[in-house]
Amino acid sequence: MTTETPSSSSSEQALRVADVSSLDALLRSGGYLPDRGLSTAAYIAITVGRPLLLEGEVGVGKTELAKTLAAVFSRRLIRLQCYEGIDTNQALYEWDYARQMLQIRALSEHQLTEEDSVDALFGEKFLLERPLLEAVRAGDECVLLIDEVDRADDEFEAFLLELLSDFQVTIPEVGTIRAVSRPLVVLTSNRTRELHDALKRRCLYHWIDYPTAEREEEIVRTRLPGVSETLAAKAVDAVHRLRGLDLAKPPGVAETIDWVEALQAIGATDLDEDTLKYSLGSVIKDRDDLDVVARRVGSIVGGG
Repeated sequence: MTTETPSSSSSEQALRVADVSSLDALLRSGGYLPDRGLSTAAYIAITVGRPLLLEGEVGVGKTELAKTLAAVFSRRLIRLQCYEGIDTNQALYEWDYARQMLQIRALSEHQLTEEDSVDALFGEKFLLERPLLEAVRAGDECVLLIDEVDRADDEFEAFLLELLSDFQVTIPEVGTIRAVSRPLVVLTSNRTRELHDALKRRCLYHWIDYPTAEREEEIVRTRLPGVSETLAAKAVDAVHRLRGLDLAKPPGVAETIDWVEALQAIGATDLDEDTLKYSLGSVIKDRDDLDVVARRVGSIVGGG
């Protein structure tokens, strides 16, 4: 048995953009400021229908790109958060055991017709969709985000190969469910482990690096309208100095935004040593890193 999702020509049309510059402008209208390389990678993924694998340090905007793509194309975002030990039950489907038990009880009490036999206990009405099956059925009406795929194990990564190759999943009791129209798929990895070549070959690849100071300031001002230019510039400069230290967890762009927002919350319009010292928890999230930074406060603020 093969089940197909209905196609939607209007959805396919809506995902088309004229060129890389048009996509860049569209993402910026959604509050996401990509560099040219990322805009190009995303445009190719949309145009040729390939999954896009994004790698980079934590907090550089990998997950945010998928969210923004869903928003600007008015698509549903379906997110699969990977973790150690995740298996197909959490990612693909589960059976509604409570409903099946009720079905069995009704059968035993002869409350059901012959059509509702035990053979139907594993029919579609007992199937609980998880993110991957939901995305197969939604097709190009969604953006599928497979987040932090490097946290999953080798077996789960191998399971993804069928999905990313043919965008279909096989359920023994139901059959093969194939998407007529493919969703836009974004995978992210923080490189806690190396992904296998077989997975990478099925994807377009892009590495997201930390942005330049100028672009990071622009990102901060976009995400936090009304922020003092002086505060934004000094906070970004300090973050870039922090990234130059030997930290276990250097701050990403997300931490920069969090920090500036925290500085605004305490009424800061400038950045001095005391302000840095007392707000460090918004930008540094590791105990040992806090000690390293505490010894360098003067050089971070003063630039020495």
